[in-house]
This record gives sequence, C-alpha cells and structure tokens, in this order.
Amino acid sequence: MRRTPLEECDVLLRDGSVAHVRALRDGDREALHELVDSASERSVYMRFAAGGTATAHAYVDRMIGPAYRGHALVATMSGRLVGVAEWIGDDAADQADLGVLLDDAAHGRGLGTVLLEHLALNAAENGIKELVADVLAENRSVIQVIEDAGLEVRRRHIDGWEEFRISTGTTAGLLTAIDARAHEAERNSLIGLFGARSVAVIGAGRDPANVGHRVLRNLIAGGFAGPIYPINPEAAEVEGLEAYPDLSAAPGQAELAVVAVAAAAVLDVARDCARHGVRSLVVVSAGFAEAGRADREAELLRICREAGMRLVGPNCLGVVNTATALNASFLPHQPSAGNLALMSQSGAVAVGMLDRAAQMGLGVSSFASVGNKADISGNDLLEYWEDDPATEVIALYLESFGNPRRFGRIARRVAAKKPIIVVKSGRGTAGGRAVRSHTAAAATPDTAVDALLRASGVIREDSVQDMLDTARLLAAQPLPAGRRVAIVGNSGGPQAMTADACERRGLLVPELSEASREALRARLRPAAAVGNPVDVTADGSAEELADALRIVLADPGVDAVLAVYTPPFGSGIARTRESIAAASAGADKTVLACVLGHDEMIGSDVPAYAFPEQAVHALGRAADYSAWRSRPPDPPAEVPPVRAAAARDIVDADLAEHPQGRWLDYSTAARLLDCYGLRMAEAISVDGPDSACEAAMWLSLPVVLKATGPDLVHKSDVGGVRTNLRSFEEVRQAYAEMVERVGPAMAGGLIQHMIPGGVEMIVGGVSHETFGPLVMVGMGGVTAELLIDRSFRVPPLSRAEAGRMLGELHCAPLLHGYRGSPEANVSALAAHIVGVGRLMDEIPEIAEIDLNPVIVTPAGAVAVDVRLRLAPAPARPSPYRRRLR
Repeated sequence: MRRTPLEECDVLLRDGSVAHVRALRDGDREALHELVDSASERSVYMRFAAGGTATAHAYVDRMIGPAYRGHALVATMSGRLVGVAEWIGDDAADQADLGVLLDDAAHGRGLGTVLLEHLALNAAENGIKELVADVLAENRSVIQVIEDAGLEVRRRHIDGWEEFRISTGTTAGLLTAIDARAHEAERNSLIGLFGARSVAVIGAGRDPANVGHRVLRNLIAGGFAGPIYPINPEAAEVEGLEAYPDLSAAPGQAELAVVAVAAAAVLDVARDCARHGVRSLVVVSAGFAEAGRADREAELLRICREAGMRLVGPNCLGVVNTATALNASFLPHQPSAGNLALMSQSGAVAVGMLDRAAQMGLGVSSFASVGNKADISGNDLLEYWEDDPATEVIALYLESFGNPRRFGRIARRVAAKKPIIVVKSGRGTAGGRAVRSHTAAAATPDTAVDALLRASGVIREDSVQDMLDTARLLAAQPLPAGRRVAIVGNSGGPQAMTADACERRGLLVPELSEASREALRARLRPAAAVGNPVDVTADGSAEELADALRIVLADPGVDAVLAVYTPPFGSGIARTRESIAAASAGADKTVLACVLGHDEMIGSDVPAYAFPEQAVHALGRAADYSAWRSRPPDPPAEVPPVRAAAARDIVDADLAEHPQGRWLDYSTAARLLDCYGLRMAEAISVDGPDSACEAAMWLSLPVVLKATGPDLVHKSDVGGVRTNLRSFEEVRQAYAEMVERVGPAMAGGLIQHMIPGGVEMIVGGVSHETFGPLVMVGMGGVTAELLIDRSFRVPPLSRAEAGRMLGELHCAPLLHGYRGSPEANVSALAAHIVGVGRLMDEIPEIAEIDLNPVIVTPAGAVAVDVRLRLAPAPARPSPYRRRLR
C-alpha cells in the first residue's frame, strides 16, 4: 500500500472559526492525553465503548507508539488540540477502520465532518476503498456526521451498534456537499467583518492626514452605531472620542480591528488582537509582500490563522458596509447605499471606481479593498455576497487569482443567482515561454482567464467604465428575456448609430407588430417614423416620447427598449427625463436610455448613457448573461470508463526514464490516449524505404508517410508529410525524397493508412502553472494557426459544453453538411474534446497536447497525428479537500 501523507492546512468551520488540520506527530502525546482528560465520560464512552478514561489513555499511547499502523490526523484551534481522527488498515486490504474523538467544546461546529472529509480522501489516495465505523446506536452526533458527509454509505444495525461502510470514492454529490459546507463557513467567517458591532482603530492619530485618523473620521461620519475604540497611547481623545492606550484598556471587546500603524509594529498589534478575541483584522498598513517583506506577511497570516481571525489586506484601503453604516476605510468620500458589491485589489482603482459610481448615481451595498489579499480574496467575498440580501450585483477588479479553479466553481453557483462582473488586468501573452504545440501557442494566460470566466457565467469587461456601465443596468433593471430591441428617439442619426451598434453586438432590431405601428401612428405626428427605430422627430414632445415607449413596451415581439434622446430638442432634457421615468415605471421589460452627452440615472431605475455604443454594450452584456442564466442544465453526464491506472503507469514509467520530461513518440502517446478512449489512427514506425513498404503492405494502400524526430514541430512546413501514396514504389521514393528534404532532423518515419477525406479539426490542451489545464478545439490541419478559429474551456467538460465550444467556431457549418457535403459525426468529435479534457484534468504531468488533425467524417472522428509533452508536475489540489489558502 502506498503511504500518501496527510496534508497540513487551515480549514474554516461551520461557525466561521479556523481549525488547523495536520498529521499526528510524536510530540502530540501530552496533548492527546489532555484531550481525553477534557472529554466528558459520555464522549469517551461513545468513542471507546468503555467507562472511565483508562482505555482511552491506553489507546492514545498505542497511537503514538512505533507499532501503530494507522493514519491519524489531528485538529488544533488557537494552538490547542481539539480533535483526532484515524483510519487503520492492513497494507493488503482495501478497507480500514475509522475512529474520531472530539473535544466537547468543538461539537456542533462541523469539525467532525472536516476530519471525516480529509480522512476519507487520504484513505482513497492510499488505496482504501471503504472505511468501516462501528458506532453505538445512541451516538447520534457521530451518526449525523457520517450521514450528512455526502459520502456513499451502507448501514446496518447489529445488537445496539450501527455499522457504517463508507465509500471513499468521490462523486459530484460529494463535491456539492463539500462546497455547501465551505459556503456556510465562509459566509459565517465574514459576518464578523461586514457585520461587526464594535470597531477598534489601532493607530488612530490626531493629525487629520494620518491614515488611522481618516479611518476613524469615516466611521463617525458614516454613522456607525456601535462602539468605536480609538487606540492611541499618546492621546486622551481623537475626533471627540475617548482614546485608549491599548485594547485591554477599552471598555468593551472589539469584533473588528482596523490596524494603521507602521509595518514593523503590525505583528505585535495582531498578537494583541488575537489575545483580546478580535474576530476580523483589516490591516491598511503597507510594507509587506509588496515591499519585499513576504516573511512579515506570512507571519501576520500565521498569527491570524492560529487565533481564528480573518484578515483583509495588508496594504489595503479597508471595508465598507452601507447596510450597517460601517465605513472602516480611509476612502476620500462616503459611498452611497445601493445594491452593488465592489471588490478591488488596487486601492487607486477602488477610489476611481467608487467616485465614478457615485457620479453615475450607482450606490454600493458593501466594498472591500483586499490589497495583498494574504487571506480574504475574491473567492471569500463571493461566498459572503451570495447570500447578502443587500447585494444584487457583484463587481470585482482583479490582478490575480489565488485559486482559479475554486473561483470557477463558486462563481458558477453565485452567477446563477446574481450577476458577477470582472475586470482582470494583465492581458499579456505568454511572453518568452517556449511552446511547441499549436494549443500552447494560442492558449495565453489571458485566454485561460477568458475560458474560466466564460464557463462560470461571469461577465468580463475590459475597463472600469464598461464594468460600471453594465453594473448600473443590471442593478436597476430586470434581465432581458431575449435579444429583441426597440429603439425610440427624437433624432435619426443617433438612432441609426444605435441600430448599427445593436447589429454588431448580436442584438436584433425587429419590425414592430402591426398593432404597435397602428397605435404609434395614432399618437405621434405625421412625420414620425413608426418602424423600428421609432422616431418621434426633433419636434416631438416629451409626452409623445413617453407614449411611444409605452406602446413598444407592450409589443410582445420586444424584449428591451432603448430610448435615445438628443437634447435640447423637443420638450427639453428635464421634462424628457421625467417622461422616460414615468413611461418605464412598473415595466417588466428592460428599459435603458441614451441621453447624448449625459451619464446618469433617470429616476431611480433607468440608466442613461452618454453615447449609444455604451448603452448597447451594457444591454448586450445583460442579454448574454440572461441567456447563460436561463440555459437549461446539462443532462447528467455519462462518464465512460477509462483505464486511469494504466495511464498513470505509462506516465510514471516514462518520467522515470526521462526525469525532465519529453515529447512522447507516437506509439507511447497513442497508448496513453487509448487509456482515455481517444482514437488514434493506426501507425507503424519505420526507419527506411524497405520497412516503409513493409508497413504499407500491412496497413494496405493508399498510405501516408510522416517524418518523425524530436525537433520536428510542423512537419508539413519542411516536407515531412506525403499523402495518398498508392504504390510501394511511391512509398519507397517518398521516403528517400523526405530524408533528403528534411535532413538530419528526420530520425525515422510513420506509415498510416490514408483516412478518407473529412473535416480537419484540432483538439488540444495545455497545462498552465496558475490556471491548470485548458482545452482547445478549432479548425485543424495546416490552417490551424492561419485561420485562428478556436474555442477554449477549463475542464472537466460535459458533452453539452463540448457542443457549445463547437458552436462558437466560425467553421462549425463545415461539420453540419455545408453546401451539400455530408454531415460529420459531431458526437464523436465532442467525445475527443471531453476525453482530452479528462486526460488533462487527471494527469497534471501532461504539459501540452495537440491532436491535429482530427479527421471528422460521417463515420466518426480519428486523430491522425499527436504531439504530447510530459513534464514533472506537482499533484493538483483536490477540490474535495477543504482548506484555506
């Protein structure tokens, strides 16, 4: 049996507290005995089925002893050991016994479930398929933990005992259960931050320019109702509030502490906060990792984790919650209340975002500047905002992803309820990274970001301006039910620009119904145009514009209405605003406006944009998001069996022989792909004209000859491919000519049977250091880089998602009988996409792979060439192991 070590990490518990989980150590003997002593007689009896603690103490001694043959992990909180769990099994067995003991004070916080999750995953990694737990029938707490864990369980009753046989296998249901528990824990851990009932400002100076002073002033000016404790050993009062030399002198406990002292003093302040039970720490001080002091930042995080404090920053602006009048920041202005939640990694961008939002009339529910995000990141904030009743739209400015794959899972769940808008800076390419495959060359880090966000239903914007334009539409209006837009205005030029922008953005400007046109003719002046766009003319009054808006809103063929007004014509800007607001009041369709030159809100719920393109851009984003959100769920995926163990053996053996990795030869690559059901054309390796002819005889003519060699990348470019060889003499001659043309780079060749003509596609994958695997499909063959027709996704992929990838390609009609050609087997091609995704997802050592071309015919899909590079890689973090970064 392999002995995979237990992983050490911090974990959030159900109530938001932090536990540290690690393997049992020899030095834990005393702490284990203390755990037994602190447990109640009932707890000891439930675990060991014996009265008193003698049996428990004896067992603890065996766990620490040299003969112990189990795997045990422990949990500590605030430096104290509060739980131990173990599995014990023979090396030859695939099942093991399970045992758990918790401190009585830790019950009800989800610690037992965390230990079971981690223990089951470790057991599975060590070849254990089943954990067996014998539990007294009256031990309801442990029974509940086992039944609620999400693992597959078989249960039977035996003479007052319940025997549980717990499968260690992972399932989609288990991941859903783990994510739900993580969500509850994350949300509860941030309540002490955004819902803090008392705040200490440590470093609250008397100088108005002092950062701590500005935080204190914002708390007071914002109207925070709870106690505020300025901490300043050199002042009796600050901003009219009594100041205290330290936390111990404050008359009450602070749930939240904002730290604004010199970086060198922050660690001592954090330790003091830990001693005084502070739940959340906001460190606005700079001088940490951004200044080359990663060691200082790591120690700050360690202090917070050990004490169970959540940390915002360091090097940040602070946090705001308008629902509780909490402005624990040094922002220059008080944010107004609204339903938009904002997060920024950059303080400068944050100030600009909030100021611009205020100018547009867009308020915020809460705001967080995360700075270096040593602890709290966008992932944590999404978990909190998902259930926040004050938040309806979420906007994030990101410079980096801490855990992209977890972000994707969280964002997909949250985006099904609330729109998420992201601006991600750093759109640079792969730079000087050496790549040898088409896929790796195309799959830049920014492409990976796009694929991650697209799959998660996240709206990606290029600028803060676009983000806020889209946010105010989503924050104020219902989602459009479709892409059909009616345009109503008073000037032909801007309306034509709007219609053109709609066409470019994939929005439809349909003809209005005859009933609508008739109603418009009856209400508007004779010169008015009643098609779509509807033009009330420059002389049209505000009332006529309002009438037109009401009529088109009632048209069943319209999903959204865009009012385009050019001031100062008609009744003037003030009356026109009033008319637009009145006409849209109570509408169940999306209404927005373009008031030329003015970015604003009309009334409380109609966003108005200075230019038509802005309005259409926001509406297009809303329509895309609405379509994603209303898409029916994919049918349950049928996961075909794979030979994962055989694939792992191939990879391990090749890396043992080539420790730095290498490009696999065709035969080895084909064997590896076959383990995942990926069909490759049969090929025979040859080393000269005679063996080429012999291979052609075995495979039957016509055949293809391809040059092979470690330095051959694009074989076609150097004459390394000859197709449709119909005689042995042609094969012999082609080999000789190829040796002369390609030269020393040709180490040998491959003979393949000539595949009948079909659509040539490329399916590939690349493993990014940060983002993990990325899968690509596109037009293949020699046009793979010329036409640049590609679609990317982050695996794992369903058949339905593979189908959507194909639907995004410009070449998609070629697969569906373009101009009378036979329809290709799209299902077989989708199976290749899914298979490559699964292969990349499960074998991190696959650095790059190209199947190019994959020839798709009515009969199926077969890859006729492969380039696959293996490279050493660490195991990817399991999504089934809950842990804090």
